[in-house]
Amino acid sequence: MPETPKQRKGSAGTIRVGPAGWSYPDWSGIVYPARKPRGFHEAAYLSEFFDTIEINTSFYHPLRPEHCRNWIARVSPNPRFLFTAKLWQKFTHESAAGPEDERAVRAGFDVLRDAGKLGAVLLQFPFSFHRTPENTAYLKKLVKQFADYPLVVEVRHATWNAPAFYSLLHDRGVGFCNIDQPVIGRSLKPSERSTAPVAYVRLHGRRYDSWFSDDPAMPPSERYNYLYTEAELEPWAARIQHLADSGDSTFVVSNNHFQGKAIVNALQLIRLLTGAKVKVPEPLRENYPQLNQIAANPPEQSFLFPAPRD
Repeated sequence: MPETPKQRKGSAGTIRVGPAGWSYPDWSGIVYPARKPRGFHEAAYLSEFFDTIEINTSFYHPLRPEHCRNWIARVSPNPRFLFTAKLWQKFTHESAAGPEDERAVRAGFDVLRDAGKLGAVLLQFPFSFHRTPENTAYLKKLVKQFADYPLVVEVRHATWNAPAFYSLLHDRGVGFCNIDQPVIGRSLKPSERSTAPVAYVRLHGRRYDSWFSDDPAMPPSERYNYLYTEAELEPWAARIQHLADSGDSTFVVSNNHFQGKAIVNALQLIRLLTGAKVKVPEPLRENYPQLNQIAANPPEQSFLFPAPRD
């Protein structure tokens, strides 16, 4: 099981660190073994190293209850593990969702919640979602609609950096998502704000050249092709610690998923938060040898020739 991030200086909250999603073809042979054993499941594998994963497929379509029950069983060997999940984009990026859409979303979320495995539901809004009277009214409607879940709101435009917005979240018991993103124009800057018992952090990377790119030749994954240095992570470790001091539960999600870089940085953050060495996936260590400095487990030995007999 992964080392639980223990807070320093007697902080009261629990910190869970993990990646956004688990189903990426380019993780094969980098995060996951190139030759997967029978019965291998990505979420089960990651739960050996982390105490949370943010489900991102729920952003594209409602979760199927049978899938949720399967995932719960897969991660059960780690009793500390909690999922978080993104709300369907039909609610956050469109405005035409109806009662049937809500029922479909709830069908999956309820399975996770009823099993005690739903740490938060993330309402992720796009950069184009500015703070206007109309958008504020829509946000109020949406958080009321899903108020029975532990909600967190992610906004990316600096117009939301206003006391009235933070008061809105606090009064409704809704968490604020602190983000690291390329700060371009009116982008929100890094923060350590807590508005509810559930605190949240998302690290998107700092690809300034591709974050807002509309170049059709550039793959979408290039937006997340960024590896944080430990020096860049250290201020975030301090912010996360402060959030844990003021809340019950803090979720830290690395979204820079390209070629497993989110996993590298999540492990480095756990190391910074705990001061202890961490368990490292063997394929990842081979691709990112800097992890040897923080790895608790020795590298696996591979021999080209059989050992000589006595």
